[in-house]
Amino acid sequence: MMVFAKDIIVPTSFNPNPNIPGHNRRLRRIFRGAVGALDGTLVHAIVPLDKQHLYRGRGKGDCYQNVLAICDFNMIFTFVMAGWEGIAHDSRILSEALTDRDAPFPFPPPDKYYLCDATYTHTRGFMAPYRNVRYWLGDFHRRRALTNKEKLNHSHAKLRNVVERAFGLLKARFPILKRMAPFPLVTQRNIVIACFALHNYIIKEGLSDEYFSQYNQVDISLQSNNVQDDDDEEEDDVDEVQPHGSARDREYMVHLRDQIVDQLMRVE
Repeated sequence: MMVFAKDIIVPTSFNPNPNIPGHNRRLRRIFRGAVGALDGTLVHAIVPLDKQHLYRGRGKGDCYQNVLAICDFNMIFTFVMAGWEGIAHDSRILSEALTDRDAPFPFPPPDKYYLCDATYTHTRGFMAPYRNVRYWLGDFHRRRALTNKEKLNHSHAKLRNVVERAFGLLKARFPILKRMAPFPLVTQRNIVIACFALHNYIIKEGLSDEYFSQYNQVDISLQSNNVQDDDDEEEDDVDEVQPHGSARDREYMVHLRDQIVDQLMRVE
């Protein structure tokens, strides 16, 4: 199964066509450098007593492994790193992934980037939203985006939502990810990777079913499908992790994000 996973979870071509049919085509033309979305998710784990403090997130009773993944705009996963302790910070896992020789990270070309939330560093290759500004889609249900930064964040969230929907689809299709069996930790990690691989195979082969039909809707509510990751609290802790990328890389992405804001305002 791990050989199958290596064959079916492969990096994107980094040349997505923003005009292909699908959701948010207008936004994808504006965010034309976006090649997918990156995020972490928590998967239930059965952990030996002496290690539970490493996997029990923020005082919760259950234990989890933290999984870092990237998906394209068709909800196909192009990178997966599983098995991290539940308490591990998302940005720390990404920093480790960038230097892991055993699982080469698919770093995008200079003019491309992944969409990520504010728990990650806004630097070349990774576009985060403006911090301390409304971001989550639910925040805009009652009051539309008003400021320039809110408009950027709202558009960014609409596109990045694809990874949240992909996680929701994955966990709905494979209930073991919500209630893991008591296998050794290495086996539990491999089960997670196998589920990601099977998810990709089903979509690539066009084997759409009721799960795909449900989660392929951009306005789907994901609250009951994903483990609560305490994203708001993690945003407060992001400065504890050493940011990756140079000052020039971060300045480049700040300028690029501001350019996208200008484009969004012109099409209003």
